[in-house]
Amino acid sequence: MFGISFGERYHACMKRGVLIFWLVIIAIIVAGIGSSFFIRATPSKLDGFAQCLKDKGAVFYGAFWCPHCQATKRMFGSAARLLPYVECSTPDGKEQLPICKEKKIEGYPTWTFANSTTTLSGEQSLQALSTASGCTLP
Repeated sequence: MFGISFGERYHACMKRGVLIFWLVIIAIIVAGIGSSFFIRATPSKLDGFAQCLKDKGAVFYGAFWCPHCQATKRMFGSAARLLPYVECSTPDGKEQLPICKEKKIEGYPTWTFANSTTTLSGEQSLQALSTASGCTLP
């Protein structure tokens, strides 16, 4: 009577619905990838401070399993990627790597500074790192 049966209309709507569903999913994925790229590309207010620590020869010795090292990295946020970090633990977490044995690193985190005999052990504030390194906080 109307040229298209109910079944044909139902299947056409279902196909259209599936197509719209997949287009929405693809749009969400593209938006997620784009926003994560944008977030990573956005500089942190601590980028300059972390870069200064590195440029002045500071070294942050730590271990992947150390909660205090993780807290230090969280304190720097996205600027943590710029920190002069040296991993001291073997992958199994049972031994210390030779570089840290040679430097006589006894606890984590430990900060050393190239232009002084200062060594800071344990979690440190940004102000303490600034004072020891001579790097200015933002």
